[in-house]
Amino acid sequence: MRVLVCDDDEVVLKVVEVTLREQGYEAILTRDGQEAMSALDRGEHFDLIITDIHMPYFNGDDILKRVREEQRQPTPIIMLSSDGEEEVIALALKQGVNEFLVKPVNTRDLLKKINKLLG
Repeated sequence: MRVLVCDDDEVVLKVVEVTLREQGYEAILTRDGQEAMSALDRGEHFDLIITDIHMPYFNGDDILKRVREEQRQPTPIIMLSSDGEEEVIALALKQGVNEFLVKPVNTRDLLKKINKLLG
């Protein structure tokens, strides 16, 4: 299983990468929205996308829009954010995010959400 991970925080990238690799997933790491968009535009297949909401160049909402509206892909998406306000979470879920996690990332919660989405 291939997972696209997009976050401009190196610590978050490392935590998510280690968590995924320990479970046998292939983690494709991108450090900003532009890198993530490039991977999507190349037509690479991902079984799951984990993305920060606030990043340089393109944000998590832009990635969500590209996947859902432009590419019409049902790829599950987990959105990460240090902004845990209910309105932000509700809007992300309404726009098509499958799961939302507030930073700092709790690996146990992350694994629960991954397993829920990928079975």
